[in-house]
Formats: sequence, C-alpha cells, structure tokens
Amino acid sequence: MNLYEKIKSNEESLSLVGLGYVGMPIAIEFAKRGVKVIGFDLNAAKIETYKSGNDPTHEVGDQAIKETTVEFTADETALRRAKFHIVAVPTPVNDDHTPNLSPVEGASRILGRNLTKGSIVAFESTVFPGVTEDICVPILEQESGLKCGVDFKIGYSPERINPGDKVHRLNTITKIVSGMDEETLENVAKVYEIIVDAGVHRAESIKVAEAAKVIENSQRDINIAFMNELSIIFNKMGIDTLAVLRAAGTKWNFLNFRPGLVGGHCIGVDPYYLTYKAEELGYHSQIILSGRRINDDMGKYVAEQVVKKLIAAELPVRGAKVGILGFTFKENCPDTRNTKIIDIVKELNEYGIYPLIADPSADANEAETLYGVKFCDISKIKDCDAVILAVAHTQFADLTMEQVASMFKAQENNKKVLADIKGLLDRRAYEDAGYSYWRL
Repeated sequence: MNLYEKIKSNEESLSLVGLGYVGMPIAIEFAKRGVKVIGFDLNAAKIETYKSGNDPTHEVGDQAIKETTVEFTADETALRRAKFHIVAVPTPVNDDHTPNLSPVEGASRILGRNLTKGSIVAFESTVFPGVTEDICVPILEQESGLKCGVDFKIGYSPERINPGDKVHRLNTITKIVSGMDEETLENVAKVYEIIVDAGVHRAESIKVAEAAKVIENSQRDINIAFMNELSIIFNKMGIDTLAVLRAAGTKWNFLNFRPGLVGGHCIGVDPYYLTYKAEELGYHSQIILSGRRINDDMGKYVAEQVVKKLIAAELPVRGAKVGILGFTFKENCPDTRNTKIIDIVKELNEYGIYPLIADPSADANEAETLYGVKFCDISKIKDCDAVILAVAHTQFADLTMEQVASMFKAQENNKKVLADIKGLLDRRAYEDAGYSYWRL
C-alpha cells in the first residue's frame, strides 16, 4: 500500500506547514474530504484564532473553521505524526528586491527536525527553479539525519489560490504537481486529486513546476505594466484609457488587462525571483525588470496626479484634506501586506498631505503594525478636497453620487478632486456634474 492509499484510508496523516491564505484553505479542504490533517503554524495567536472558529482571511468562512476536523497546533512535534507534508509559507523579497528565502528555509528546518522515514514533502511556496532541490533538501537532510531519495521523497506543487476570488477556488483550478521520481510524482498527484476537482498537470520535473509558477505571475506583471504605460501616455493625450481598452477589446484576440497598482505576494514579487536567478547565470532581464519599474512607480504617479488636480482646482496642496477608500492589496480581501496604496500615502506625505483612510474590509491591526496606518470609519471621510477611490471593494462599487458628494467640502464641483483608480464610477456622469475626475 503506497502513501496515497494510506492517507485515503486514514492510516496516515497529512500536515500543512504554514496556515495563511494558502495553507489554511488547503488544510480545510483535505479535512472536508475525509483526510486526517495536522495544521501547523509558528504563530500561536493565529492558531488560537482558528481554534476559536474565526477565519481572519475570509477565504473559507468562520463556519468552515468551526466545523473542520483539522488539528490546529503551534507544537512542531505534532508534525511527527504525519507522513505527507505540504509546506505553504510565504516567499517575500528584501528591500533590495532580492529573494528572501528565510521563511521557506525556516519551515524546512522545523519540518526536518520532525521528519520521519517514509515521508513525502511537497513544497508550495513560490521560488525560482532549483530552490526545492538545492536549498530545501540539504536543510531537511541536515536537520533530520535522513537521506532524500532513500528515507524521504520530495515534490513541488505551486500554489494557485487567488485571495478574495469566489469563482476560481482551490478545487476548481488545475494543480501543477511534480516529484523527484515517478513513484513520488504519482503519490503527490493522487493526494492532490483528492481535493482538486479540476485535476492535476504532471510536470516533467520539480524545476519545470517551479519555473511555471514564476512565469505565470511575471506574464501578468508585464501585461499590467504595458497597460500602466498606456495609461500614462493616454493621460498626456487627454484620452480615457478605459475607453480605449473597451474599444480595442472588441477584437477577439485582444488581451483583457487593465492598468492598476500591482501589490500582493505574487505578481509584484515573483518576477524578482526569476530575474534574480537569471542574474546569477549572467543574464540581465530586459522586459521583466522594465515592467517591474513601471509598476513599482504607479503609487507615486497616482499621488502626483491628485496633487496636479488640486493645483488645477486652485486648492492649497499642503494640508489638503484627502480621503482614501481602500488600503488592501486587492479587492474583497483583508490582506494589507505588500499593498501599493502605502506608496500613494507616502508620496502624499511628501507634499504635506496626511490622508484619512477607510477600509472596512482590511485587517486594521495588521495595517497599523506594518505601516503605522490607522483607519477611520467611512463616515469620517467628509469635508475633503480630494477623494481617492483606491480599491474595488464591493461596498465601494455600490457608492451613489450622493454618497460620494457627501465626502467633499460644500463647494463648487469643479473644486472636488475625485481619483477613481479602478474605474468603478461612471466617468461621464461625474464629469457632466463638473467634478475634477481622473482615473488610470
């Protein structure tokens, strides 16, 4: 009986190392399908939150947390009772945009200390090709005293969870799987097929699977960078970018990308993993890094456009009252890590503007800890000179013109600066009403 069959029959358990936006939904789904699951995370406070039946990620909901059979724990020795281990920890970048592998290295050390013979370790963290075999395996071997390929096997299956997306879910997205040999590949594939109804794609090697992940998001990053560059050009021409994209989109093979701020843990990070490895091999990226530079500067660009609009409206810039709606890195998601809205805030600060920020969807404690930002209730966004609609949360998309008007000072509409970054509002309606309206 192979490991997959033992997991299916509950003779062996499966573990998740890292219970964030990726690991927690995976743990919940496996448990829902009848698998014995041990969910481990170093963050004891997070574990207590899950044990109390709360889902701070909003990915599966409180009810699913309350009903799950997952054994949530911050005790690493519990991992010794599992034989199939999934590592789902973040892989951020440093301030100089070089890969920060400390989370995945730390997870490998913890798992290595508690690894038993006959185990399979499947990494999900986004990395450049070679990290799993060249960096993680030696750590696992050193900490465990076991030999990879003899005492334990490894695989790689890149995460494809899209936080906040209620359509493309874990079980509906084809899963890439890989293994160090054919036997491992089959075990990894079969285990993931338990929860992925869309099926799996068996990659030719671990490095192929690692590469596939980093290029998925690099491709999106480059396409969004192109849209952002178009937005800058068309703004200078006095042409509405979204109107241009709607017209161009009538052609069957036009790619439907839009300009915007590129934050989060994937699109704005993964390209740096790929270009870092390319640099090691003596190749300096031309297209990928150019796209990154454009996207990294968009927060500053948005702030500059707001300041220009204030000047055009003959409003004082220093001390201007500005409200920002939304702070998370994407819509309908509480996660503020790697948000690009902070770039807007910092650039406005350079002009002596200290905006009020409202985001009912965001993790307020996280934002204050990471950025020193304190949110206010949306009702406090009033008497403003400018309002920046920054994130396309559902509750913001439903704002009426009357509600938007209530956020501004009682003055002529041509002195009301409205920056609609995501293009949520009816541009023509606000322009006809006389607002100083701008969007990417």
